Amino acid sequence: MMKSSKRALALLVITALVMICLTGCQKSTPTATQITGERTVTDMAGRTVKLPAEIKTIATFGSIGVLNAFVETMGEGSKICNEMSPSFTKKDTWKYQYVFAPQIKNGPVFEDASRAIQMEKVLQAKPDLCLSMDKATVDLLAAQGLNVIYISWDKPEDVKTCITLLGDALNKKDVAADYLAWFDKTVARAQDLTKNLKEQDKKKVVYGSVSTLTQPHLIAEWWIPAAGGISVTDNGRTAQSLTYTMEDLLQWNPDVMILSDKAIEKDVFAEARLANISAMKNQQVFIVPCVAHVWGNRTPEQPLTILWTINKLYPQLETTEALKQDISYFYSHFFKINLTDDQLQEIIG
Repeated sequence: MMKSSKRALALLVITALVMICLTGCQKSTPTATQITGERTVTDMAGRTVKLPAEIKTIATFGSIGVLNAFVETMGEGSKICNEMSPSFTKKDTWKYQYVFAPQIKNGPVFEDASRAIQMEKVLQAKPDLCLSMDKATVDLLAAQGLNVIYISWDKPEDVKTCITLLGDALNKKDVAADYLAWFDKTVARAQDLTKNLKEQDKKKVVYGSVSTLTQPHLIAEWWIPAAGGISVTDNGRTAQSLTYTMEDLLQWNPDVMILSDKAIEKDVFAEARLANISAMKNQQVFIVPCVAHVWGNRTPEQPLTILWTINKLYPQLETTEALKQDISYFYSHFFKINLTDDQLQEIIG
């Protein structure tokens, strides 16, 4: 009886060990996704997009400037495979794109002058990932079997969602987290710099194309107040662009004009009716930088826009030397590009 019991106990132990082994083996068997290395992400349209394990080439469509800026912020500018469309290359405003991603100069052009997609060229290049801020473009590319992610930026905080999504898509979650921390820290620092400004001492600012009397982006109603300024076009609007009249501008009498494009400058100074506006009389007219993208528009460089604006409005709060260091840090840390002193000075203006 004793021997029989010992044999039964031994059999039970062996059986248990075999079961544990089998269970462990089953858990370590990779799934199909693990075997192929494919991943899935959910884009900002709620679409599930399957991506290869490694993204080697990235194509950008439509809002190429801001999309390139996002990719470059993730330190992946070298993976952008297409040249910018003719609407970008017709002037040298976007010359820093060739500093951050020099290979695009020899890349295929995926959109013509009317921004129509040259699908044959896209399919020939077969990028691992396509990015667009236009849903129709996303659908068109996806119908051809391409991996395409939709990105949307309507509210100031959407930049964080965009960066987080790209962190997932590009296997750069650590970079995304680092950027979000930098974003919050920089905005908080700007608040600290301007916290003691009295309301009566805050400067009135107009941004955009003063010659055509338009303010092109709602985002300016965020970064101007964040820099301690008062945006004269901030009337509670929700539309992206705003058109106003010359009478409005004369009545607002802004202390500072920030122009969205250098080409506007000559038209502004040629307009006799603007001569008595405070900004003109005091020579407080500036062109917002365009580095990876136009800083006054939607761009991951936006916290730098705030610091740059503080430097122009209240140079005693953010000195030119401090601004130079802030700009240098951002592009070296995220874009992995060390800008020269001349480039930094050109950006500051």
